[in-house]
Amino acid sequence: MNGADLLLGAYIFVLAIFVGNEVISKVPTTLHTPLMSGANAIHGIIVVGAMLVATAVSGPVGIVLGFLGVVLGTINVVGGFVVTDRMLQMFKAKPRAAKPADKK
Repeated sequence: MNGADLLLGAYIFVLAIFVGNEVISKVPTTLHTPLMSGANAIHGIIVVGAMLVATAVSGPVGIVLGFLGVVLGTINVVGGFVVTDRMLQMFKAKPRAAKPADKK
């Protein structure tokens, strides 16, 4: 990788940070949790990519970074599903207690 490719990659990375910050800051608070839990579930694509990279690299550093990518991506996916499940639990009807029978 030469200097021009590295500079282009850094430029795209910085632009992605600014665009992501701008998009997320415009999301209302009431939609933030559902949006983020859905985005974390989509993170499964990153897990597949990390697995492909981990199998394609050679050397201990690449293998460790690929493994770390798979582990962190999996944690993110599971966390997204846990947040979504907890959020959906809030909307379920709570069982009502049976009324005691009138004693005469």
